[in-house]
Amino acid sequence: MATYVNNLRLKEIATGDESGTWGTSTNTNLELVTDGFSYGTKQMAADANETFTMPDATADATRGFYLKITSAASLTATREVTLGPNTVSKVWLIENATTGSQIITIKQGSGATVNVASGSKVMLVTDGVGAGAAVINANPTEAGAGTVTSVGGTGTVNGISLSGTVTSSGNLTLGGALSGVNLTSQVTGTLPVANGGTGQTALTANNVVLGNGTSAVQVVAPGTSGNVLKSNGSTWASAAEAAGYPPPTLVGTNVTATSAQFLVATAGSITITLPASPSAGDFVAVKDGTGAAATTTFTVARNGSNIASSATDLVFDKNFAEIVMTYINGTIGWSV
Repeated sequence: MATYVNNLRLKEIATGDESGTWGTSTNTNLELVTDGFSYGTKQMAADANETFTMPDATADATRGFYLKITSAASLTATREVTLGPNTVSKVWLIENATTGSQIITIKQGSGATVNVASGSKVMLVTDGVGAGAAVINANPTEAGAGTVTSVGGTGTVNGISLSGTVTSSGNLTLGGALSGVNLTSQVTGTLPVANGGTGQTALTANNVVLGNGTSAVQVVAPGTSGNVLKSNGSTWASAAEAAGYPPPTLVGTNVTATSAQFLVATAGSITITLPASPSAGDFVAVKDGTGAAATTTFTVARNGSNIASSATDLVFDKNFAEIVMTYINGTIGWSV
């Protein structure tokens, strides 16, 4: 009498059985052996737990080494898939190709189980010990041995330890913490502004950093010694500092002033002549330096331009007084 107690559920012909027909059974067995190295697909019929049982001496995808599990309905929670019978000891490569982005839990008996995340592939072993049969995760767990050259698709890896260089040409998404990384020696490339970086691989020493939205930061170089950071209303630049009040120049004789000059009279009865052909914005500052202008006046000559809209020279007669004269236009001339 034939039995089917082997791990591929092949037909084992008893001595003396199937005289004249054993060749057919043997050929079927050989075909089923090759199925044990093949790829197959099994579908979960509903959004519920499922059992796939390897039949005796009959072709079935459950016998394959690579078993792709799909689902007729979108799964709404983690579902169990039982691989039977519970006496089969076998290596499997299980792919979770179900819809609904749910985990499937692979079991054989009441023993340990293995979870396979949606879209992932896991190599596992069923120990086939009967009612208490367990499923063992057979994925490699050695740390740092060899090189992972390519990882495609979406998957879940728990407790992975990496050494050496990890290069990503796409997106590397972490669901937990990445620890033990030396940011100086183990991280290269640029961190975008949107992720808390600068978008730059280097920043020149002593440059000023300017924000640039989510684009890489901009910088302003120091420029010439003495320059200041100056706004033009929309951005900043290194520019020469605007001229301040000019230093005083002491005068005790007649003199012709130039724009942006501060003249301090040290004697009376002298004439300070304003610049010829001035431009709008030119200015000249004049001061009585001795405190004697009330008794010994001096003159500020208009030199062809009006002073306060008048074609008249200005007579300086206030002790220690100081005035600033700014050229406005041809009508007003010098505004005091």
